[in-house]
Amino acid sequence: MALKILVADDATFIRDMIKKQLRDRIPGVEIFDAADGARALALFKQNDIDLILSDWEMPLMTGEEFLRNVRAAQNGANVPFVMISSRGDRDHIVKAIQSGVSDYLSKPFSAEELLKKVYKQLKVLGKLPVAAAPRAAAQGIASASIDVLTGGGRIETATKPASNSNASLLTGSSALLTGAKPAPVAAVKSPARTQAQLRFSNNRIFSCIIREMSLQLMSCALQRTENLPTLFEQAVVDIDMGSGNGLARVNGYVHSMIAGENRADSNTVKIVIRFVDNDAEKFEVLSKFIAQM
Repeated sequence: MALKILVADDATFIRDMIKKQLRDRIPGVEIFDAADGARALALFKQNDIDLILSDWEMPLMTGEEFLRNVRAAQNGANVPFVMISSRGDRDHIVKAIQSGVSDYLSKPFSAEELLKKVYKQLKVLGKLPVAAAPRAAAQGIASASIDVLTGGGRIETATKPASNSNASLLTGSSALLTGAKPAPVAAVKSPARTQAQLRFSNNRIFSCIIREMSLQLMSCALQRTENLPTLFEQAVVDIDMGSGNGLARVNGYVHSMIAGENRADSNTVKIVIRFVDNDAEKFEVLSKFIAQM
């Protein structure tokens, strides 16, 4: 009988990447996907799901509410539930574990990290695929290696990002970001050197200067390094809201990237991050921020 995996995330881009990696590595897998917890719960009740991969911040019904409903169901007590979140603070992870998650996956994540979590849960179920499927694709996330077939049963927590000159942007309270998408607003050029951080898989962190921003995308400049992100790679944007207001955290991907200067030895890179979230409160936070730029 084919494995049945349920993927819940309000970002279509994230769901599509997860589904592609699973289909490339698990022959015959049947994948169900939902854009919010309410739809995910309906799919769970209608199908005999083997494994759940769910975002924590979703509209209509959060990942935590979805998890509690799953655990309360007659057939849901032992279903592996992997929480996916852009929040990596310890208190958040501990709360999720106490709520009954089986494991935790921090955004942004690589294909190797995703598959390691999935294979670990399948191993617990006794449903680990006998043979490895074709190598993971590199669209948006790094290619996986064969060592993802191993892994212990301990719940893993997100690794603390490496420190840098702007590590203070990762402190402060996070904005509560849930809901549905409002009407878009035009891009606004930033007159000041507004700072943000871009977080990618494998704990790569880049400080950047915001050049333009709308509810759909952000254009920024960063210093050229040897380990630059690639097109379509997942990103989490941490925006310093200023005045002690903490951070706005937005999920996205690398839409475009060009040299900051018209020469081969340019020290700066211009990068455009297109947002993939679909939350009303998140857009409200961004709208207020854009208005102040």
